[in-house]
Amino acid sequence: MEFSHRPVLPEETIASLDIKPDGIYLDGTAGGGGHSAEILRRLDTGMLICIDKDPDAIMTLNKRFSGSKNVRIVSSDYSEMDKVLTQLGIDGLDGVLLDIGVSSHQLDTASRGFSYHYDAPLDMRMSQSGKTAADLVNGLSYQELVRILYSYGEEKFAKNIARAIERERAAAPITTTVQLAELVKSAYPPAKRHDKHPARKTFQALRIAVNGELDKLSEGLDKAFAALRTGGRLSVITFHSLEDRIVKQRMASWCQGCTCPKDFPVCVCGKTPSAKLILRKPAEAKEKELEENPRSRSAKLRCCEKIKNIPDGV
Repeated sequence: MEFSHRPVLPEETIASLDIKPDGIYLDGTAGGGGHSAEILRRLDTGMLICIDKDPDAIMTLNKRFSGSKNVRIVSSDYSEMDKVLTQLGIDGLDGVLLDIGVSSHQLDTASRGFSYHYDAPLDMRMSQSGKTAADLVNGLSYQELVRILYSYGEEKFAKNIARAIERERAAAPITTTVQLAELVKSAYPPAKRHDKHPARKTFQALRIAVNGELDKLSEGLDKAFAALRTGGRLSVITFHSLEDRIVKQRMASWCQGCTCPKDFPVCVCGKTPSAKLILRKPAEAKEKELEENPRSRSAKLRCCEKIKNIPDGV
């Protein structure tokens, strides 16, 4: 199946990377190749490495870039980019792009089970391997369900939903997206059922848990920054507050200098910044893009530039 995905913040993202014609760049979540194509268009003797763990994406990327000699396409998770670079014999990058979260293709392909808008098997696996959302819903304890719904979905009614899941699965397994969505709706207070779809936060939480998204984001950020050459840039697009908070805090830590207490007369820690922010505030979609692509509404782009290596052990 063709992997269709409209890239968000395309102009802002490409500008943030400050692409050099002879540079080496990595798109860690290449998807359908929208951002990748724009990076490639600006390269001459440089190289682009496209990584994705979705088999549908890899098939599309191979087809789209089949005639391009300076593209390397690798089936992997971006959190494993250090291994990919070692395999390719590359010791440094001039830029890394990470477009975090679920793609339009994954949301719009009913059989993938990401969306509560379609009746489909409760799946949500980006890599199409490992445990499904149905495995979690039917196998996790009440306490673990509450933790996932509250931590990853910021769901205020996590306890109500977890109890409803317990009752339902005791009678028969919960196996489809619509079955779960209706169950969540029934667990919501009647006055709250007409806000945004009641299942939205639950589906987000399960998707994050199924794919280990936040842990992989944290690991991927560190590996991306470590792989950058001095002067290289890391651009990251996020779609919800949990992701954005991790990116914001990590970039802030790289940009931080002295950490001595304020009452110290002189610095004794010797710490200096390893990065500088390229975007002081995250870039967001402009009105024209919002009209053409409503899914860009929650997108935030952050970017930093590496100014020195972080010593080992720091």
